[in-house]
Amino acid sequence: MIETTKVLNDVEKDMKQTIQAWVDYLGKVRTGRANASMLDTVLINYYGTMTPLNQTAQITTPEHHLIVVKPYDRNMVSEIVGGIHKADLGLNPVSDAEVVRIKIPALTEDLRKELVKKVTKELEHYKVRIRNARRDGIDLVKKDKEASEDVIKGVEKDIQHLTDKYIKELDDLTKAKEKDLLTI
Repeated sequence: MIETTKVLNDVEKDMKQTIQAWVDYLGKVRTGRANASMLDTVLINYYGTMTPLNQTAQITTPEHHLIVVKPYDRNMVSEIVGGIHKADLGLNPVSDAEVVRIKIPALTEDLRKELVKKVTKELEHYKVRIRNARRDGIDLVKKDKEASEDVIKGVEKDIQHLTDKYIKELDDLTKAKEKDLLTI
């Protein structure tokens, strides 16, 4: 007989991973405020190896509209500027001999609304991932020939409770991000 607590734990683990992926995604959505995580996807050629920018430089946000990138190796300034351009983030880095400064432009009202639409559309993909975890867990219990109908119904109820909880968490995170996007 399949262990129902293991099934529930596996389903919850999958749902938590989906929540974490959503948090990571939301962190990369531009809000008009400087955020070091905006550069997480930037890769630079570090002596022949494509390396994440945050492993080759100190990234700070001294002001809410400014990111400062200070490379550990001064010779990498031009590579960092090139990597930021290649990442196609819509940012315009300016460099001097030792640091790269990136001024984050204020978002227009139209762009803010467009970003909210994009986030809302992307949210559906993450809700589907939560529902798929629910379906997989329920299917696993139903396949167990030894499980009684009462056990199956109980597990379905518990999994549905988890599904509702994590979809609500997705919605709450999204509402907070939308509020952040629409705040000037």
